[in-house]
Amino acid sequence: MIKLYRDGQHPKNWVAYISNVGWVAFPAKENGWDYRVPARGLDPLFLREVPLQYGFAAGVPQPEFQKAA
Repeated sequence: MIKLYRDGQHPKNWVAYISNVGWVAFPAKENGWDYRVPARGLDPLFLREVPLQYGFAAGVPQPEFQKAA
């Protein structure tokens, strides 16, 4: 399962929590998911969960494809 977040300190990036993997950050641009890296130094005061579909344009896997991967 993936949960998507916006980070108020880094507005040009998405942050995602992936179960069994952890936290990753990636650019909020088309195909940004391909450039994800481990996220470090996150401040929970600035993280806001957003609907997963907000990240689809950046390449976040859609729920129906997560099970197939």
